[in-house]
Amino acid sequence: MATSESSPWRTENRPEADETFSIREYLEWVKHDPNLSETAHQRIWRMVMAKGLRDPKGHPYPFFSETLFGIDRAIESVVDEYFRPAAMGFDVRRRILLLVGPVGGGKSTLVSLIKRGLESFTGTTEGAVYALVGCPMHEDPMHLLSMEERERFADGHGARAHWLEGELCPACQWRLDHEYQGNRDGFTVKRVRLSEARRVGIGTYAPSDPRSQDISELTGSVDFAQIGIVGSESDPRAFRFDGELNIANRGLVEFQEMLKLDERFLYHLLSLSQEGNFKTGRYQLISADEVIVGHTNENEFRIFKKNPKNQALLSRMVAVPVPYNLDLDQEVKIYQKLLLGRTKPGQHVAPKALEMAATVAVLSRLEDEETKDSDRLSKLERLRGHGRESSGSGEGFEGMDPRFVINRLSQLLARSEACVDGLDAIQALLTGVLDDPFVDAKWRETVQECALVAETLCYQEIESEVRRAFVAEGEEQIQALYQNYVEALTHSVEEPATFAHSREERFLRAIETRLDVTESQKHQFREEIYLGLKNAQDDGYGSRATKLSRALEEKLFDDLRDAMHLSAPDRAMLGWIEHAVEHMVASGGYCPRCATGAIRRLGTVFRR
Repeated sequence: MATSESSPWRTENRPEADETFSIREYLEWVKHDPNLSETAHQRIWRMVMAKGLRDPKGHPYPFFSETLFGIDRAIESVVDEYFRPAAMGFDVRRRILLLVGPVGGGKSTLVSLIKRGLESFTGTTEGAVYALVGCPMHEDPMHLLSMEERERFADGHGARAHWLEGELCPACQWRLDHEYQGNRDGFTVKRVRLSEARRVGIGTYAPSDPRSQDISELTGSVDFAQIGIVGSESDPRAFRFDGELNIANRGLVEFQEMLKLDERFLYHLLSLSQEGNFKTGRYQLISADEVIVGHTNENEFRIFKKNPKNQALLSRMVAVPVPYNLDLDQEVKIYQKLLLGRTKPGQHVAPKALEMAATVAVLSRLEDEETKDSDRLSKLERLRGHGRESSGSGEGFEGMDPRFVINRLSQLLARSEACVDGLDAIQALLTGVLDDPFVDAKWRETVQECALVAETLCYQEIESEVRRAFVAEGEEQIQALYQNYVEALTHSVEEPATFAHSREERFLRAIETRLDVTESQKHQFREEIYLGLKNAQDDGYGSRATKLSRALEEKLFDDLRDAMHLSAPDRAMLGWIEHAVEHMVASGGYCPRCATGAIRRLGTVFRR
């Protein structure tokens, strides 16, 4: 809300983190800026929106998409189907957000981004959070007002429903009654910054051995040393309000592997999610305003859903699928983020190396159907660049874990002193699966099939790169080929009787087959080219370098194959190789060593 010039509330007047001020000042400031007293869902929503709706490439919510790749659909669901309506006050805010997906799919990273974001956002002016000094749950000072006072306050200043919710925690209620004799002006307020490390506003709970799990880890515990001083277990001074649900008030609590929790732990979330409070010890229901986020794998979720006893919890959950990424380009970004910049001095990752590893991984996550354009490779190409927009039913919940890929590539880079190329990456993944005694035969077969496809693609990529490099140094040779082509074509049209079985015929057919011209089509094709040459002034190869150019380049490259015996190349071939290496380095991505290696690999294939 905008502030007037005469208002005591101006951005530059906001107190510093270590300043304290009165409850009356706080209430006056809330009148001018209601965001000072907002729900945890509203705070996270504003935090996400502060980064914008789309990044320059069209990916949704840059808050997430700058770090997470290939799970745009899941991100949109989390923001649009959960945080947006929750921030607007709809009943979705009374639900648990549950992320469901395979291991390594990005669930915990997504939650971690929110937690780190809250730590940063609450350190800014726009994300400032204010709490009662001395409150173990750093609660909203608005709770000091009676319900009648809050109603009047809300009516006069743009009513907000959440101002009418929540009560003082037992510790603050005791202080109000006994230290300040009911005078709320005894309390002071200060700004707090949410921090997981300092256990302020961000809690995390991970399941452990059910026999050693203690509910006090969630809801706090009795301080037995204080019982002898205060005389009663029900005295708030004899209780530590330090459970994960206590300290997560005003922020977020994360439940790792949520559905592995003992049932008695999950039941505490029924009241917390629906009513905004939970029960502990011998105290009244304790109010808590926090986002509850859990994550689990698909199998655990299926088992959980089948149990009729879990219906009450299921109805209080918003389950968001977080499958593996199916977009090749986005998969490469994941590896770049985690690997590049960590290579050894002098080590080099060749172009397409990460892409080939990503190809194996993404192919393994796709279903191979016996219909047109439904095989893995067709789907891979179709989803590239926009994998978030379509995928087969259930695809992405099985396949190669990105962590496994990172592990294998990390080991490859750690032991290699030379350049690492795409074929090295493919072999590293394949070896990792074949040498693993714990994987089944079907999975081995799937990975072998995917690796074979990726290897074929890799050789095609290498051949394309090397061809471009060789052709770039063969402009004169291509021009000569073009002239030979024109002369042979003219001869074939003007003197067909003497041409049929000539050497020139074989030369023309070598070019035409690369243009998909069949034997029955060749005469019409040659007539069209011939008429075109006669009716327009021809200035050489460059003026007709459309389809013909690629055919001539391929012909030149094929002519070089016989000479590309790299075990003992002649002087002319050494010159070609030297110039090709220079071109590949200049074009970007290659170093002299891996450019030479690519040519050498291709020469090996040619000799097979």
